[in-house]
Amino acid sequence: MVLIAERADAGKRLDAFLHERLPQFSRSRLQAWIKQDRVSVNSASARASHLLRAGESISVSPADLPPLKAEPEDISLKILYEDSAIVAIDKPAGMVVHAGAGHSRGTLVNALLHHFESLSAVNGDLRPGIVHRLDRDTSGVLLVARTDQAHRSLAAQFQSREVEKTYLALVHGRMKQPEARIATPIARDPVRRTRMTTKLASGRSALTEYRVLEEFEKFSYLEVRIGTGRTHQIRVHLASIGHPVFADRLYGAPAIAAGLPALGRFFLHAHRLRFRSPSNGEWITIESRLAPELSALLAAVHSS
Repeated sequence: MVLIAERADAGKRLDAFLHERLPQFSRSRLQAWIKQDRVSVNSASARASHLLRAGESISVSPADLPPLKAEPEDISLKILYEDSAIVAIDKPAGMVVHAGAGHSRGTLVNALLHHFESLSAVNGDLRPGIVHRLDRDTSGVLLVARTDQAHRSLAAQFQSREVEKTYLALVHGRMKQPEARIATPIARDPVRRTRMTTKLASGRSALTEYRVLEEFEKFSYLEVRIGTGRTHQIRVHLASIGHPVFADRLYGAPAIAAGLPALGRFFLHAHRLRFRSPSNGEWITIESRLAPELSALLAAVHSS
């Protein structure tokens, strides 16, 4: 689409002008299009802060919008537990939980909508039933709310840190202590925005505890419990003490270790969740066995 700046538009910032002329799009989306060179002024790239002059031609090439509502897809799911209020899924590595940048199909939500007639609507039409998330390449137990009441109950338990969350991880190096706590605050890395960091004082509080299950010459196999649920928490905390998760390249681990098969993901598995039933308040414990590819890698470490 092409827009022409009128006399009244002279002196306006490019992003403000677009927001006025294209109110159907959010300001953040318009700014993203400017950064992606989807917006030009007189056929040339321009910054969001560009001050317009009357008569200038502004060309906008919108990117495809993600769906406003997730659609059902016939994708198989492994169900670990199910009752009238909740479902516990054994999420495989590689599956995105809900639609986001670059992922509008093939998500856990798409699969859930195919398998279940109704899910909690608390998080809207793009994230029905989703109470918490796992990273794309983390496998294991993930809870889903079938009703709004169950969703609010579970969300409150996560918020108050009542939910016990236990993971299994293989990390590089031998730990100095057989068990320890890491309580360094976590923040978004200001340089590499896909990463988190423990190096900023402005970070949010985070608590990770680990216990060594097995130790090898170059690796340690850990049971990890988290008291908070920050983005990439286990990965960034373990990397911060010099023990990145196996194959976690984002946090400094090599993609391949000498003498071991390539994994194709990092070695982190959500092994156990313990929480109170939203229906009757009784404690429920749900476990997921180590994913097959992780078991095979661990066996290779044993024999190496």
